[in-house]
Amino acid sequence: MATTPRTDAPPPGVRVPGRRGVELSLLVGAVLISVSGYAAVGLARSGAVPPDAARYGAGLGLLALVAHLAVRFRAPYADPLLLPIAVLLNGLGLVLIYRLDLETPNDHAAATQLVWSTLGVALFIVVVLLLRDHRTLQQYAYVSVAAALALMILPIFFPAVNGAKIWIRIGGLSFQPGEFAKILLAVFFAAYLAANRNALAYTGRRIWKLQFPTGRVLGPIVAIWLLSVGVLVVERDLGTSLLFFGLFVIMLYVATGRTGWIAVGLLLASAGAFLVGSLEPHVHSRVADWLDPFASIRAGDGPGQLAQSLFAFAAGGMLGTGLGLGHSVLIGFAVKSDFILATVGEELGLVGLTAVFLLYALLVARGYRAGLSLRDPFGRLLAIGLASIVALQVFVIAGGVMGLIPLTGMAMPFLAQGGSSVVTNWVIVALLIRLSDSARAPQPDTADTGTLARVGGEAEAR
Repeated sequence: MATTPRTDAPPPGVRVPGRRGVELSLLVGAVLISVSGYAAVGLARSGAVPPDAARYGAGLGLLALVAHLAVRFRAPYADPLLLPIAVLLNGLGLVLIYRLDLETPNDHAAATQLVWSTLGVALFIVVVLLLRDHRTLQQYAYVSVAAALALMILPIFFPAVNGAKIWIRIGGLSFQPGEFAKILLAVFFAAYLAANRNALAYTGRRIWKLQFPTGRVLGPIVAIWLLSVGVLVVERDLGTSLLFFGLFVIMLYVATGRTGWIAVGLLLASAGAFLVGSLEPHVHSRVADWLDPFASIRAGDGPGQLAQSLFAFAAGGMLGTGLGLGHSVLIGFAVKSDFILATVGEELGLVGLTAVFLLYALLVARGYRAGLSLRDPFGRLLAIGLASIVALQVFVIAGGVMGLIPLTGMAMPFLAQGGSSVVTNWVIVALLIRLSDSARAPQPDTADTGTLARVGGEAEAR
């Protein structure tokens, strides 16, 4: 009796390479690129390599090595590109913030950002080591959404900063709770949609060409989303509200497979943006600045932040002015946070800017790949949701500083100054590492195992 082995999966007992050596090699390259950028800033500004360049390289290398060992020990089959991309983006962010610190003697943020980065890597290691199975998160769906709403409501009781109530300040410590809430909401959306995906896709009433689920199924998740967005609108955190809306629509589309939700989402987003932009003065001023960024120049008041950002991108040209040789500091107080991408565009040029965007695109693509490879619906939705968070942030921020859409006041993942942002993004990478390990790990082929056992029994009988 002959059998034909399946070719879509390795036979049981065959070792699948974990690619940890590739990951380590890429990490070495990421650290060397970051240290080279740090040295280039010193050479451009003072004609000498910064005296602490070796210490910076050793610190970043140590963080990368410890994170690598955690992945090697607990997630040996994880995607080998995720961690090196995160280390490289974080390292470049530290270099850019250090470069801008040289222009602002009274505001040094690089040291603080390094502390937050260390905390982010520590949480990355904790998640990788302690989260043995991503499916355990599904049991805490309603705990996650309750915690997310609590975190979003807290800033209402604290003073506004730059027109938005998104910060909690206690003494000298400040952080944005909304950054952590987005992960918790992604967990809730993934768990709820995984449990109700059939009802969402195949039940309800058909209106025009879209199948609308029953209110009993769709109502709870829509109520949570509306409450989240309502709180964020009260706090004037429209960037995060746009992020949550995009996350909700993307995950709903992935869960149901119905493209009509994309059209509905775009219509609702356009209507909401028009309404808020017309009624909210803080948002209206940003829309007006977006429509005519050079109006303040014609009025004799000098260029605003968006105009200075566009000037920076134009000055960079194809290859840039070189690290440390630009003038993006003229943008003002948000040059290290909202507008740090303008420094990339001016000093690294279109080539460097494209390279940074490709790093983000590769990070998102590997997250989507992990999601598509997973067999359980919750893991698939969670991986795609987490990767979509990064993609939406990059689109919203890059579009704002380049004049494609109105500014939203969010932080570029890993690059921009912001402790809450860098810590949250390290947690996202840790979850993607865990999800990709589950997706790439060899699965026991029960069908082939049963066939081989049956064939072996027949051979013994003969």
